[in-house]
Amino acid sequence: MALMDRQITLAARPEGLPKESDFRLVESPIPEPGGGQFLVRTLYLSVDPYMRGRISDAPSYAEPVKLGEVMLGGAVGEVVKSNHPQFAPGEIVEGMFGWQEYALSDGKGVRKVDPKLAPVSTALYVLGMPGMTAYFGLLEIGKPQPGETVVVSGAAGAVGSLVGQIAKLKGCRVVGIAGSDQKIQHVVEELGFDGGINYKPPAQFHEKLREACPNGIDVYFDNVGGSVTDAVIGLINTRARLVICGQVSQYNLKRLERGPRWLWQLIIKQARAEGFLVYQFADRYEEGHRPMAQWLKEGKLKYRETILAGVENAPRAFIGMLQGENVGKMLVKVADL
Repeated sequence: MALMDRQITLAARPEGLPKESDFRLVESPIPEPGGGQFLVRTLYLSVDPYMRGRISDAPSYAEPVKLGEVMLGGAVGEVVKSNHPQFAPGEIVEGMFGWQEYALSDGKGVRKVDPKLAPVSTALYVLGMPGMTAYFGLLEIGKPQPGETVVVSGAAGAVGSLVGQIAKLKGCRVVGIAGSDQKIQHVVEELGFDGGINYKPPAQFHEKLREACPNGIDVYFDNVGGSVTDAVIGLINTRARLVICGQVSQYNLKRLERGPRWLWQLIIKQARAEGFLVYQFADRYEEGHRPMAQWLKEGKLKYRETILAGVENAPRAFIGMLQGENVGKMLVKVADL
């Protein structure tokens, strides 16, 4: 009897917040690698905010996942069979293997992971896409200078938690915004932010932000958008830089919010707002991995993971992440190394 692979496919286009019924658990025989291919046994799956856009059929920067297809996503796993000269059984690799227990690859877009450097899960976090998003987004677009005030929303999430720590390493004063007192305690007491603000209740948020940033805001790293960002923009300094990374507050809305028309602030303050995709820095990932790995080794970067077990729980993890249930990176553990 053939051994079976369990996969999560997209069953329906979500309306609003995704539901577990929008996904389907299916089984199929574990594939055999052909010429120039190798088979990967998944260890960890990543769930990330960008995936919400990829399961919608609205125009975006990439093609959506088709109904019935395996859900896309990054994963780290072990090569178990190989007909590829550059990948041998036993090696650990990271790539877009999707939400499944086994995946075939021809090596394109796949990198090897050194399990001696750090736990292999960090290939999907500090030393993976979220880490590169934080590193290049902050340093290349935000360009923080020592002594400046950096504000980051989604501060307890995978990207925001790293942005704040990198800004501290660059000599900045850092204020994090998150949605619970527990998360604020985490970023201040564990990660070393200078201050933190719970944006709930919204009526008190603007005043709390003003108190936390008495000298204004020089760099804003935006992961959430919406009313949080509207409040921040009212406090930006002359020549501030706004790094637009994500708008998670808007991803599940059936009708987008219409907020204040704040673009005039960019004129008055001669400020710059720039959106980016981490993939525009793909040819420089090695440049980013080196300092991130060194900071991790030296204990200068701390991280926390929220982990659910079993590929069948990937939809639950994804939905939980969109609702802010994670502290740090949300991951799904599929198998032991």
